[in-house]
Amino acid sequence: MTAGLVLAAGAGRRYGMPKALVRHAGRLLVERAVDTLREAGSSPIVVVLGAAHDQVPELPGDVVINPDWATGMASSLKAGLRALEATGAEAAVVLLVDMPGVSAEAVRRVSASASADALVMGGYGERRGHPVLLGRNHWAGVAATAEGDSGARNYLRAHAGLVRVVAVGDVSDDLDLDVPELDTHA
Repeated sequence: MTAGLVLAAGAGRRYGMPKALVRHAGRLLVERAVDTLREAGSSPIVVVLGAAHDQVPELPGDVVINPDWATGMASSLKAGLRALEATGAEAAVVLLVDMPGVSAEAVRRVSASASADALVMGGYGERRGHPVLLGRNHWAGVAATAEGDSGARNYLRAHAGLVRVVAVGDVSDDLDLDVPELDTHA
């Protein structure tokens, strides 16, 4: 079983509002991320919220409130992985709320390599990006090395020889909506 994990807790300071509440192509970014994981067959799905969590409408899946959201993405990743511990999932696909171009097909491709020992990243030509799949055997290590806004980056770099890159650039877009000017579908 491959779980889905949406990180959507930040305040979106550069964007001017929490990105979970940003409308993109008619839907909230957080709803789009959950729908992408559901369409890809991820189960269970955990959504980590923080800033303005009380303004997010009810979502399918399990919602975790990260009280430490202001410390950066790492605290949300840790909270999400802790929530997934009890699920029995062998791996988790991580999506960032501000990357609405990541498609269900990209999630399926990355998930095809799921195992408890897997580390998989989406490939966009020479770049590596999301979705990212973390096998269960790596969760403790990811949590131990995650700090600030780096999330799993430090762990993935330290274990680069184990990371499998799966091409997704033909079915996915890795645009990160950091500022409203980048969001042409608002």
